[in-house]
Amino acid sequence: QVQLVESGGGLVQPGGSLRLSCAASGSIFSINAMGWYRQAPGKERELVAGTSGGSTNYADSVKGRFTISRDNAKNTVYLQMNSLKPEDTAVYYCNAEGRQLPYFNSFNSWGQGTQVTVSS
Repeated sequence: QVQLVESGGGLVQPGGSLRLSCAASGSIFSINAMGWYRQAPGKERELVAGTSGGSTNYADSVKGRFTISRDNAKNTVYLQMNSLKPEDTAVYYCNAEGRQLPYFNSFNSWGQGTQVTVSS
């Protein structure tokens, strides 16, 4: 089993910044990709940013404002969110894909979600 624990959400004013963290733990052999998704009320979950093999990708709506980074030694992924807008309000979920011990089978795990609210 691989568990993901997110932290760093909260309430912030428009134009402000937040940094989300997501730490993976458990029977991890390797992590191939990690990413952040979000889901606003009444909307489908969408990819915000992902990182795999040293490359990154972003949703058009967050390019230039959000930065994803990863600490492989800590199995942790971060999302630095700057210039936040009310439309960024959502529950943010962490996702990780890789292989787990002891049989090296694949896993695809999700965190519990953390609320980000951008409002004055």
